[in-house]
Amino acid sequence: MRFGKVIGKVVLNQHCDQLAGSRWLVVSPMGKAEFQNEDSYSNEPSTIVYDALGANEGSIIGFTEGGEATLPFDGPMPVDSYNAVIVDQIQMEAK
Repeated sequence: MRFGKVIGKVVLNQHCDQLAGSRWLVVSPMGKAEFQNEDSYSNEPSTIVYDALGANEGSIIGFTEGGEATLPFDGPMPVDSYNAVIVDQIQMEAK
């Protein structure tokens, strides 16, 4: 699982019927530097994540990619990244 910040959403005029009622989010992956400064964005490319949980712009989410992204579904789904969790709180301790 990776973490990222939702920076936008994708608007489609056509979709697969299996995906009705969900959204596609534009997510900027987060590393250690982005967790320390939540106002910064990663240099990594943004990714598109399937969301059925209702994350909003600015939310921090945990997402899975690849084969693991299809595990929540009963049958084959055209999904490569899946929003598995919306993060409520981040607590970091200095070492």
